[in-house]
This record gives sequence, C-alpha cells and structure tokens, in this order.
Amino acid sequence: MRHLERQDSTPVHATASLEDLRLRLGRALSSDGVAAARVIDDLVRDVDGGILGSTSGRFFGWVIGGTMPAALAADWLVSAWDQNAAINACGPAEAVIEEIAGAWLKELFGLPMTASFAFVTGTQMAHVTCLGAARHRLLARLGWDVEERGLFGAPSIRVITSSERHGSVERALRLLGFGKNAVQSLPCNDAGQLTPSALERALADSLQPTIVVLQAGDLNIGAFDPFVDLIPIARAHDAWVHVDGAFGLWAAASSRYRHLLRGVELADSWTNDGHKWLNTPFDCGYAFVAGAGAHRSAFSHRTSYTMFVDGARDPIDWTPEWSRRGRAVPTYAAIRQLGRRGIADLVDRCCAYAHALVMRIGTLSGAAVMWEPTLNQGLLRFLDPRPAATEMDHDRRTDAVIAAICATGEAFFGGTTWRGKRCMRVSVCNWQTNEADIDRAVAAARCVLGGPSQ
Repeated sequence: MRHLERQDSTPVHATASLEDLRLRLGRALSSDGVAAARVIDDLVRDVDGGILGSTSGRFFGWVIGGTMPAALAADWLVSAWDQNAAINACGPAEAVIEEIAGAWLKELFGLPMTASFAFVTGTQMAHVTCLGAARHRLLARLGWDVEERGLFGAPSIRVITSSERHGSVERALRLLGFGKNAVQSLPCNDAGQLTPSALERALADSLQPTIVVLQAGDLNIGAFDPFVDLIPIARAHDAWVHVDGAFGLWAAASSRYRHLLRGVELADSWTNDGHKWLNTPFDCGYAFVAGAGAHRSAFSHRTSYTMFVDGARDPIDWTPEWSRRGRAVPTYAAIRQLGRRGIADLVDRCCAYAHALVMRIGTLSGAAVMWEPTLNQGLLRFLDPRPAATEMDHDRRTDAVIAAICATGEAFFGGTTWRGKRCMRVSVCNWQTNEADIDRAVAAARCVLGGPSQ
C-alpha cells in the first residue's frame, strides 16, 4: 500500500544502479530459512529505487498501462486461491470466469460471438496461438496433418505483412517453425498502412498457402491497416488474415475511434493485451480465432488422468500451456469496474492526453512533431541547434533529451527509430493519467530544453 500511495511523489524512472541491486539482493543461499515477514521486509528494502514507475500516470514509454484497483485486488485473489486454471475440474469458478470474460471481450471488440478465445501471457503468445491455428487450417486444406506429422516435408507457408510489423510476430513465426525467411514484407504508405494494390500484387505472385498479418495500431504511430479493403482481397486468395491488435482493438470501445477498425471483424484471428489499455496486471493477453475447429485442433490434448466436466469449457483446449494461473479473473474485474462507458472514457482520455503531450512539447524550442497522434501514439524529435548539424546529430540530441527528461523523475519516455530517424515515442494508456501529469511532463521537457527563451 505504501508503494501505491507514493506513486505521485517518487521518480518515475528507476534510480538504483544494476550494481546496487545485485549487491543488495545477491545474498548467499542460506542453509536455514528466514521468517516470512522478514523476507518481505528485506525484499521491499532491497529493491528500493529499482522499481520502474510504470504504473504511474506519468509513464509514457512503450504501451504499458497501470493496474485498475479491482484488477489488482483480483490478481491477489488469484494468487491466494492458487488454482490451476488449465481445466474446469482444477478451477471450476475460474473456468467459468474465463468463459464470461471472453464473451465480454468479443462484445467490446466487435468480434464474431462464435469466435473461440484463449487467455495467454500476452500478445506474443497470442500470436503463437492464432498462427498455430492458421498453420493447422492451411495445411489441413492440403491434406497435411501438422499435429501428427510435424513440418518436415510439409508444404511451405508464406507470411505477408507490412514493414511496420511488431517483432513479436516474427518471434511467433520462429517458434512455430515457419522461420524468418517465410516473411514477405511489404512497404507501407505515408500513413503507415498496407495498401490494397501492394497486397493484391503480392498475393497474385504465388498460389502458396498464405497468412496475411495486418496491424490494428502499430507501435510507433498507432496506424491501422484498411481492413475493409484488404481482408476481401486476402479472402479472394484463400489467405488466412491475422490482426495484431495488441492495444488497437480497444478503439472499438470508443464511438470516436471505432471507425479505425471498420471491417476488422472479417479477419480469421486477432490478438490483444489486457495489460495495456484495460490496465490489468501483466500476464494477461487474449487470442481470438474465428474458426474454433482449427483453434482447438491445434492445441487440445487429452490424457487418461485428466478429469473432464460435461458441458464445461477447458482452457487447456485453447492455449499452448498446461499449468497456468487464472489470468481471466483480473480481466473480469477490470471490465466490471469500468463498464462500457468507463472503457470508452479511458480510451478517449488517453488519446486526448497523448495529443496534448505531443503538441505541447512540440511547440518548445528545439522540438519537432514527427507524428501528430491519431490515437494514443505520437512521435517527437529534438534537433541539435548547431547550424551544420546532421541527421546523426539530431539522432544523438533526441536520445540525450529523452534521457534527460527521464532523469528528472517527472516523466518517463522511450525512444524509437522511425523511418530512419530517432524519435521520442509518446504512448498514453494509463487509467491514472490526468491533466496535472501532462503539465508535469511538459514542464520537465521545457526544463531540459532550456525553457521558452532558448
């Protein structure tokens, strides 16, 4: 409770060095145990300064939300209950909570209510889950049972996606045995979108079984591919369409932003993270698959010692995991706390704050707006004031300013390389962010840049 209460007054960045933390925590393994209370007291003391303020309303690096109070308390309950949420027989209540939370999510995202779903650790494993289902479907059409025969000798599958894909897609493809060489990367237009003409040309090049991966909110500028145009093209070529919606699917909850997702419901699979915009604790991601048969065939497993309850949904049939925590419980709690209107308000507020941050810092001397937010992501660049400064000098200046702002402790931002240039990435998805947080972040940037008179 003390940690939570101090979030507004402690530095957002970590202040302890790597050496400090190793020295404090690196005790020799003892022969005798230590009282539980002392273990916790020592742990709290030893990590002091080593906890990043990612739950703070002034954390704008990456797409990391905080934790809703109901979700946090629910996560504590999950640990106290200590159920193995793999099958209904191991955790009856948690299995039912997962059923209900999955249905709520499909409703909020505007996805087909007949779609299957899985609660996984995050979008990384959601990609593995969805693309595993895609692998099953595409190879089964060609008479190849990948679950029985593996990939050796199987027809090869290609993956068409854009240059703006997230690295987690590539990692999922590696884990599934496709390999990086299976990826055909297409350039995007100025808005960061895959174009219908580019996709049409790529699909017409080959009759090879294909997965098309589209973006619902890319990590730098929050770009959305034009689903209503692209998905019918992919469908005409019998391609599986997978949508990376790690945070972008939440736009569906907002009447102001849901137009960005027009046509997304036509895809074959989708991913999302609860620990981003829904503000649940980490270890909370979602996978959705339109064709439940392919999803279940890719992951279900039966043993003689497993107990099954008639009519129950067993999570083990839909995920790559066996033993697992009841990660649907915090999702259930967060959705109940917020409701439809609360989620819509959260999305709208974060987008407004992202826009305010980018545009206000962008007016400061030496700052340049590289991308005005269309959702909750924006980009800034800081220019080296020397007359003969090069792009490399501006890159160095940008990284230096980011580091200096973070060092103030008032706000946390991260850097990224976008279209060959270093930028400060602005991401807002924390339920606690307010006007005062924006003012403090802008003031920190103004101080680092030397004030309006510079």
